[in-house]
Amino acid sequence: MEGGGPVLELYIPVGNKKLRCGYTTGTCAAAAAAGAVRLLLTGEALPAVRVDTPAGVSVEAELLDHAAGPGWASCAVRKDGGDDPDVTNGTLIFARAERSDTPGVTIDGGAGVGRVTRPGLDQPVGAAAINSTPRRMICRQTEAEMVRAGYPGGVAITISVPEGEALAGRTFNPRLGIEGGISILGTSGIVRPMSEAALIDSLYLEQDIARAAGVENLLVTPGNYGDTFAEETLGLDLTHRCTCSNYLGHAIDHAAGLGFRSLLLVGHLGKLIKVAAGSMNTHSKVADGRRETLTAHAALAGGGPELLRTLFACPTTDAGVELLKEAGLLEQVMGSIARALEEVLKHRAGPELAIEAVFFSNQYGLLGKTTGADHLLALHQDQS
Repeated sequence: MEGGGPVLELYIPVGNKKLRCGYTTGTCAAAAAAGAVRLLLTGEALPAVRVDTPAGVSVEAELLDHAAGPGWASCAVRKDGGDDPDVTNGTLIFARAERSDTPGVTIDGGAGVGRVTRPGLDQPVGAAAINSTPRRMICRQTEAEMVRAGYPGGVAITISVPEGEALAGRTFNPRLGIEGGISILGTSGIVRPMSEAALIDSLYLEQDIARAAGVENLLVTPGNYGDTFAEETLGLDLTHRCTCSNYLGHAIDHAAGLGFRSLLLVGHLGKLIKVAAGSMNTHSKVADGRRETLTAHAALAGGGPELLRTLFACPTTDAGVELLKEAGLLEQVMGSIARALEEVLKHRAGPELAIEAVFFSNQYGLLGKTTGADHLLALHQDQS
């Protein structure tokens, strides 16, 4: 890492590799706060500081960019995400400490730290997007330095991230209603290089926010293809839609638990044909079966041996759709897939959550719908 500071030597097995853990933006903020308060109260510019994280791991973070003036001091910690592909890796997280007339420790966000604009998040509307665990860590580190210095007054901590506003566009924050920068996050203080967990947490959070906003009928897409088709072709309102990525099973389970009345899924045939075969995690490393499923439904629709052999060799579902169209079997096969998809979805959702789906191809457009999809589509039509 730039700066030559200590590196967290904590590794976890992921597949057949050992990946290095890092520490969260919350840990960085807490470490920077400790350094800033020490500099403010004693004039000592520490080269590094140790933070005990909620995960039980002690992190030593290098302190950078010390600065001070009348009644204030600041320093920074460079985010170390380990082997996790985090957009904030290498970013400087600053803490500014100021003497305050308000007793105890107060915490706020400065430039590059987002502001909450919608209910349903960890912090209330109007607050800086510094989550509860990082706030407790910052407070604990600050109080320890106040006790060490014998200082009985108040200290105001402001966390800022100079690159935060630019980085926020590469996160879920704009869609979650966090404006102006990134969030200061971390429930354990440690970044474990498993992006699947982060994605699932994000889809849960999107649903939590939608439910808190009073949404009862949820629109879900796997990603950009689904978003584009839903908005441009189906004319749906994407204001409160949620992205499930590959984790449809988690999305359905969480939606049912939150008490949504319905869930409309809009996705590409290449994704949803896996679901029709029973796969609730559609990542290619976990499940495929696209050609097998397409070939099986073509056989059920009366496709001959030569067509089935050719279908089985197709590299994409779009190529398979072209073959079925030429054979005059496209409508029958898509109908068969829609029925299988409906059965799988309703079995997973249970009786309380009405669930329907629409699937398409970028090349051929709308391909199929489950039986009650039109009713849910009407609920999501963009009225603007």
